[in-house]
Amino acid sequence: MTQALSYQTDEKVQKNRWWILVAVGLFTFMSTLDGTIVNIALPVISKNLNISMSQSEWVVSLYLIVVCSFILFFGKLSDLHGKIKIFRLGAIFFIAGSLLSGFRVNLVFLLVSRAIQAFGAAMTMATNNGIITEIFPSTERGKALGTIGSFVALGSIAGPGLGGLILSHLSWSYIFWLNVPVGIIAAIIGAIFLPKDITFTNAVLDKKGSFGFALGMITLFGGVFLGQQLGFTSVPVLSMLIIGLISFIWFVYTENHTTNPLLQFNLFKNPDFSVSLLCALLIFITNFFFNVVTPFYLENALHLAPSQAGIILMILPVVQLFAAPVAGTLSDKIGPKLITFIGLVLLLVSQIGYSLCNLHSSIWLFIISIAIMGLGSGIFSSPNNSLVMSSVEQKDLGVAGSINSLSRNLGMVIGISSATTILFAAMSHAKGARVTEYLPKQPEIFIYGMHVVFIISMIICLITVVLSGWRLFKKDEKAAK
Repeated sequence: MTQALSYQTDEKVQKNRWWILVAVGLFTFMSTLDGTIVNIALPVISKNLNISMSQSEWVVSLYLIVVCSFILFFGKLSDLHGKIKIFRLGAIFFIAGSLLSGFRVNLVFLLVSRAIQAFGAAMTMATNNGIITEIFPSTERGKALGTIGSFVALGSIAGPGLGGLILSHLSWSYIFWLNVPVGIIAAIIGAIFLPKDITFTNAVLDKKGSFGFALGMITLFGGVFLGQQLGFTSVPVLSMLIIGLISFIWFVYTENHTTNPLLQFNLFKNPDFSVSLLCALLIFITNFFFNVVTPFYLENALHLAPSQAGIILMILPVVQLFAAPVAGTLSDKIGPKLITFIGLVLLLVSQIGYSLCNLHSSIWLFIISIAIMGLGSGIFSSPNNSLVMSSVEQKDLGVAGSINSLSRNLGMVIGISSATTILFAAMSHAKGARVTEYLPKQPEIFIYGMHVVFIISMIICLITVVLSGWRLFKKDEKAAK
């Protein structure tokens, strides 16, 4: 029996394509979730392992740094040797890392376990969009990628709420151990329904470029997170930032002087590809501005109970969960560019709403803004993923998917690392003295800082609207001619 030349002409694969989506989606959810769910457990982990809070923060930072450092490498490796093979291997690493992370030994053991977990997450994130794009026909691709977008949304936003629920009944170990049974179920579904790889390029892997990119990511973002603890003028931090800058310069030089580069810069000549990636990066930055600032506003400024704040914040992923597949289906029918533009406009409106919130405004203004943000995120994410993945050739699907995931993870890292910096810098400006925490007796100082954060977020969203509108207008202009 001969194997089909394409998954889309393979009857068995098409019959099982929705099961494949479930397996891929579950790992997408878990790998994204583990970038945020640990935050709420840091005080407990710090006390249990007898370490400082600044040390415990590396449990979160290291995971994101490792994912960003290796996701591009695994995307390229999957193009060379098969996306499904890399995805399956990543699932094993992720489950093993999750199991090890739950054992309360010491900080070093936990960090090594988290690195293993992140290593697996990078493999699954790098290949998920490529697998779905290869398997689903173009008439259903937007809907399928929209479903993956829903899993990403749930994972990136639901972490604090789900983590708090687990900690209220169980030890922090179960934040990691939750992944084990779910991962095993997803792996079994994948083992049954995922087909063998049929797409290979068999080119030589760009080892120099891979090393340069990973070194740059590790030293640059490691330096940023370390700088928040030691100060950005300390010798170790400055050294890491300089090494990171040199590494990226070397990476760019290497990629322009090798036959089979890790990253082909000519991919960015396609406006659909480059604009979509830039918009994804910017929107994830604003998402994590929101994640960092809003708990302060709800719990400290408005004095809501954590349970009440959690319910309000869960509005966003719930709305996005339903909006993303619908938007994906619509993008299959009328094209993704208009829908992407509408989603970005809604996101801009939500940031305007947040910037109007204060100590005396109705809570409904905030709730409505959250709902609009969830709707906008869901409408934006699905067609944007479709634009990225449909704008490259089949041989580049792996690296395109990994770049897409990288843009999201970079947005998470940049958003997390810069949100508090902007917030406390603005609060310091308002007070006329250095501020590094919420001031209970001066909530108006926080409101000033929050407004600055959301004004910057609003400007970022406006940039994405202009970029997306330019692309849409350019298309319509060509059609008119």
